[in-house]
Amino acid sequence: CPFAAQPFHNETISYVVVNGKNLEQHLFQLVENTASLEQTPEIETSLIIFPDAYKSFDDYLELLDLGNRLLQDLNYTGVYQLASFHPDYRFENSSEDDAANFTNRSPYPMLHLIRESSIEKAVAGYKNIDQVPQNNIKELRAIGYQAMLEKLRNL
Repeated sequence: CPFAAQPFHNETISYVVVNGKNLEQHLFQLVENTASLEQTPEIETSLIIFPDAYKSFDDYLELLDLGNRLLQDLNYTGVYQLASFHPDYRFENSSEDDAANFTNRSPYPMLHLIRESSIEKAVAGYKNIDQVPQNNIKELRAIGYQAMLEKLRNL
């Protein structure tokens, strides 16, 4: 993703590791992270990492759905958005061994809480924004599934 480097290099990413398997606690942590971002404008984005839970991609998708509903219930539509990452991420209608799935694969299940205003700023200064997903997919497919799988395993 062409937008990830700047927050990483500027150290404006909050990393929160949430242990255990309690769904309610995990959703509470999402709410806590929205409050943290509200109080800390210099933090651009937050990664909420669940090393012990959501091994099943379907279970993770349930968390993602509930997280999105929660943000909507809290009137954060247009303020924050969730991006999703999972070790077994698979786009709908894609094969499991499609390297394109690695755009959303990560060592652990995680929710990426992003400020929509940050997305708008990044997108405004980027030519051919509509091509970004296709460029990422093309690049990952050129690298290949096995090579990407090894990279993920070695993180």
